[in-house]
This record gives sequence, C-alpha cells and structure tokens, in this order.
Amino acid sequence: MSDTRDLLVELGTEELPPIALRGLMDAFAHNLVQGLEKAGLAFSRHHAYASPRRLAVQVEGLQERQADEPLVRRGPALSAAYDTDGRMTKAGEGFARSCGVSPEALETLETEKGAWLVYRGVRKGKATVELLPELVDQALTRLPIPKRMRWGAGDAAFVRPVHWLVLLFGDQVVPARILGVESGRETRGHRFHAPEPLSIDSPGDYPDLLRDKGRVVVDFQERRALVHDGARKAALAMNGEAVLDEDLLDEVTALVEWPVPVVGSFDERFLEVPPEALISSMQGHQKYFPVRDANGRLMPRFITMANLESRDPQQVAHGNERVIRPRLADAAFFWEQDRRRPLAERVEGLKDIVFQRRLGTLYDQALRVASLARHLAEPFGVTPAVAEKAAMLARCDLLTEMVAEFPELQGIMGRYYAQHDGLGDGIPAALDEFYQPRFAGDRVASSPLGQLLAIASRADTLVGIFAIGQSPTGDKDPFGLRRSALGLLRTLIERERSLSLKALLELAAEHQPDDVNARTQVEPVLDFCMERLRGYYLDQGYAPELFEAVRAVRVSVEDNPPRPIDDPLDFHRRLLACAGFQRLDAAASLAAANKRVINILRKADERPGQPEPGLFQCQEERTLYDTVQPLAIEVTALAERGDYAQALERLAGARSAVDAFFDQVMVMAEDKRIRNNRLALLQQLATLFSSVADISQLPAAG
Repeated sequence: MSDTRDLLVELGTEELPPIALRGLMDAFAHNLVQGLEKAGLAFSRHHAYASPRRLAVQVEGLQERQADEPLVRRGPALSAAYDTDGRMTKAGEGFARSCGVSPEALETLETEKGAWLVYRGVRKGKATVELLPELVDQALTRLPIPKRMRWGAGDAAFVRPVHWLVLLFGDQVVPARILGVESGRETRGHRFHAPEPLSIDSPGDYPDLLRDKGRVVVDFQERRALVHDGARKAALAMNGEAVLDEDLLDEVTALVEWPVPVVGSFDERFLEVPPEALISSMQGHQKYFPVRDANGRLMPRFITMANLESRDPQQVAHGNERVIRPRLADAAFFWEQDRRRPLAERVEGLKDIVFQRRLGTLYDQALRVASLARHLAEPFGVTPAVAEKAAMLARCDLLTEMVAEFPELQGIMGRYYAQHDGLGDGIPAALDEFYQPRFAGDRVASSPLGQLLAIASRADTLVGIFAIGQSPTGDKDPFGLRRSALGLLRTLIERERSLSLKALLELAAEHQPDDVNARTQVEPVLDFCMERLRGYYLDQGYAPELFEAVRAVRVSVEDNPPRPIDDPLDFHRRLLACAGFQRLDAAASLAAANKRVINILRKADERPGQPEPGLFQCQEERTLYDTVQPLAIEVTALAERGDYAQALERLAGARSAVDAFFDQVMVMAEDKRIRNNRLALLQQLATLFSSVADISQLPAAG
C-alpha cells in the first residue's frame, strides 16, 4: 500500500445560485469521489463543503499513486511469429518492439485453441498528482448546470465566474489550470470581515482556518444549524416560535457565509391579511422567517439572517423593515381588491384559461368535475347541488390578484374568499382541501365535500390526460399524474371511502370530449393507479409479495366476470390483514399448503364438483372436511363484512387438519371417484384460502 495524503479542492466563484447550491455541493463531491474510485485511488473518507462563493471537497487518506498492475498482452500466433526454420518473423519482431522489449523477453501462451506469443509485464501506476487535474476538471464538467456562462475573454464556462482554485495534496500545490484559473493554496474569506487572501498550509486546516480567520462557516450543515438555532432563539426571546420551512432553511444557508439573526417588525394592521399570504410574502420575496405566538397566531415580527456582524444591528433591522413594508402593502391591497368580487362572478373567467388544448378550458374541466361530483355525492353524504356548486368554484381563486402573485396560495385563498362571500355547506374548507395532498406527506382532505372534490378532479385529470396520449414516460410527468393518482388513492384509503376505481374512471371517461376516445383508457389508467398503490406500500416498508397476494384475488361484482380488486380501501384492509397473518406460526405452513393445492388442481384433468363424505377412505379426509365446512361459512361471513384479519386468524385454525391431510392422504388415487372426491375437497380448501388473498404468495415473516 502506498503512502497517503489529504486532498483539498476548492473552487472560488461569484455568488452561486442559492437554490442550487446544496445540489452542486453534493454533485461535485460525488463526481470527484467517483473519479478517484475509477482511477483506483483508495481513500479513507471525504467531506463536501459549500458557501455562497465556493464549492469544496476534502478527501482524507488518499493514495499517493495508483497500484502497479500486472500486464498481459497477447501477440501473433506462434505459426505467424516464427518461420519454418524457427527464426522470428517480422510480425514477431514488430510485436516485441511495440511492447518495448527484446524478442527474448517474450513468452508463449498455449491453450486448447492454439499457441501465441505473449508479453508479461507490469503497468506502473501513475502518481496521484498527475491524475488530479483531469479528475477535478471532469468532476466540474459533469455538474448539473442547465446553463453555463462565459466571462471575460476566456473560453471557460461555468454557472458563475470563477476567481480562484485551491488544489492541495498534502502540503503540495498540484499545478493545474481549470476553468481559466491557475491552482494555488490561497482561499478567500468573508467579503467584508476578512477580505485579504488566506494561505492554506494543509487540507486539514481548511474549515477551521476559514471559520477562525476568514469568518466563513464553510460546512453547509454546520451553517444550517446556526441559521436554524439563531432564528429559533431570536423568536424565543420575544416569546414566539419561528416558522422554519425546510426549503427556506436551505436557501438562507446558501445565501450567507456568517449568519447573524436580526429581528424586525411590521405594522400590526397587516395582520388583517390572511397569515398564509403574509408568510408567503416574507418567505418568498425576502427570505425572512415569520414568527408565531404561543397560540399559533402570526406576530408582527420577522427574523432575517444578515451575512455579517453589523456595528449597528438596529439599522440593519430598519432597512429590512423598509423593504418588507411595500411587499405586505401589496398583499393587503390584493386582499382588499379581490374581496370586491365574489368567487361566483369569476366562474365565467375560467373560459379564458386553457387547461389543455384538446380537453378545453378550466371552465370545461370544472363542468366535468361538477358532473362527476354530482354522481358521486350521495355516498359521501353530500347534496348533489352543493357538490356541483363547489366544483364550479374550486378554481376560481386562480383569477384573483393574490393567487396570481402567490400561486402557492391556490385553494387557501379560495377558502378565505368563500368565507368572505358567506358560503356555507362546508364549501370554504372544501375549496382548500380540493388540492390536498399538495405534496408527499401532506394530509388528505378531511371533510366529505373536500374528499369528493379531490377524488373527482383527480379522476378527470388522469383519464383526460391519458386519453390524449400524454401519460407519464420515464421520469417525465408534466401533468403530475403520479402525484394525482397517489392523492386519489390516499384519499380513498386514509378517509375510508369504499369506491370502485374502475367504476370511477368509467364515469370520468363518459364526461371527456368525444373526440379523445377516453373509454379505451380506463384499463390503462386503472393499471397505472395500481402501480402507484404498489409504490405506496413499498414506501411504507411492506413486502412486494403482500401486494401481489392481494392483487391475485378475483372478486365478482353483480353479474360481471371475476376481476382483480379495484376498491383501494378493500385492497388496503386485505393487505393489512395479510401483514398480520404472516406473523402467525401457521402462516408459512398454510402458504406452502395453498401452493401445493393450486399446483395439484392445475394439473387435474377434470373440474371437481362437491366432495361426498361417503367416499372418504381415511380419517384425515373426514377431519379436513369437518374443519372446512363450518370454517367456510364463518370465514366467508367475516370476509363479506371486511373483517379480513379475523378471517385469516380463523383460517389459521385449519393448519393441523391440512398438515395431517397432506401427510397421510394420496390425492391422486388410482380410483377416479376417490381422486375426484379428494380434488373436490381441495377445491373447497383453495376457495377458502383465497377468500382474502392468495396466501401462497405471502413472504415468510421477517
């Protein structure tokens, strides 16, 4: 093993895009580490750093050179390398010259397919300092930068102008020219607190040197913790609690090198505006942290992170207060103006907004959702007229000034405006819940009307977009159909709404424009939703076999042929019951028995009828029959009530009878009547097994 040294690479730039900084930091470290590994350069560990003006990677215990590798190079066949007199031919001599050795240094290689000249040597590993410039350059080239820029007269292109490059291997500067700058050991500290260059003696000094002398906290996570704790403590000092949005924490961390919390205030009259609008204004426009009181009400305070320690913090606070005042005034103006027109007067305006060219405007979509909601209303305990009215109003807040300025408030502002308009019947809350869940982990709609709108709108979107040939492909999902499908499924499952997905999608297809032929897309959309359901359970840690066990069940609805379960709530209950059943001692034995039963019945020549007790020849047959008959009645009744867990628990009671049957009974007897009678008994057992799920697919308890 060669000697090792620590490596430091730092690229100094103009201020990097704050939203992208964390991703650039991680990608740079990943690319560089991947390059080192591909080059065969071992190391002990690495650490990524980033601040607004730098990306850096520190690698500890990096090999000083690649390991030597054995080299085997095969040349011409011996028949071509030597003439009939045993003298080496020009082909053989040429091979020796290409290997840089004399002919005597060559060896022979004999195999079943023939004999060849061969050169055996050692490929010397390169020194790490020779490899680093290209590895660093490649790591930077592969960064996820959608648009690179050039500056000055050079050809170098990067996301921002580059000003310095540190490339240290131990205490040695590795000579390189990357992105138009020469490597060195000098870094830059804070623009104002430490503007002079700082010389780095060795990579291990890097973070402490920048913190202590450069006034830069270069570790992203450490700086984020300072931002988080600084905002929290500042809020506590005024008996409040900071609203610490995770994405905003990342963005603020990417904006400052030396975070210093500053508290500001605004006029209490702005608190008459809905708090969500004020929070959006503070977070989105100014990157401030709002503050709530002990009761959760917004306080007329905010916290910002200065990027320096000011001699007069109060002036910094006043400056930020002057900046936020017009922003909040705009929000107050939008709030006042929007309330002058009720939501109902904005419905006509939906005709001017195209949802999708072939699917019409938002007004057309609202009509479809309204009609669908009317059909589904009664099972949700909602009056059809209320369902239709709410559906027509659901997107009207998109036409307000407030939502035009803050798109993230759609639905939220619909609730406030509906309350102002005096709308009842749960419509205000439903206009907000219409969009839930908005993101992964968000709660689903809680009110029946909100659930109804959320389900109807997602069904319309899924069927419509599939019908125009815009279903998701690969990682492209411009209409967010994966999110829509999961939101639909989660609403049905988590709010315990029993509904046939197929029937819902068929109804949605009937309301689509005639020229898109939506009816042909019901099955593809249903399959798409079931795949999202599979992912939903995998994300929660359920084994894929549990999903497959339930998916394999076929149920009959009215006079239709048996088909897979398409009621997400029913599917969910069965899966949870299977998850509990597989932990029972009897589960593995019954799963194996079920698999055996299925295989036997599959190979049977005839379809068995009902078993006849008079044809039983041994006690194990009679015991199994006596076990199955009452159990079938009990388990069927439990399954029909949806009590699948209890049904499977009762099914576990058949274990001893099933095990004894297979231990003592030869199913495929020579006597046809005896054989068919035993097959009939197994058919009853198979029907019993499949009443909840195909338990033969259940995994062993882990």
